[in-house]
Amino acid sequence: MDTARIEQMIRAGLPDSTVSVSGDDGVHFEAHVISPSFTGKSTLQRHRLVYATLGSLMGNEIHALGLQTATPEESTANGAP
Repeated sequence: MDTARIEQMIRAGLPDSTVSVSGDDGVHFEAHVISPSFTGKSTLQRHRLVYATLGSLMGNEIHALGLQTATPEESTANGAP
């Protein structure tokens, strides 16, 4: 599994998102996802939306995925571009 494929899958499932994925060992990854789809949703709901884009890869090809999620407004307020 590679970061580019994970980014592509998340973008396909959340087409309005900005995604950045890192991870060097092929099974443990960190993703930063900014999406207006997260507006009004709890952290757990946001994470479930992202996990749903990856389907059965979660827990199999992707052993662990750390997530940071934000709406565009939250991202701007926290100083992200």
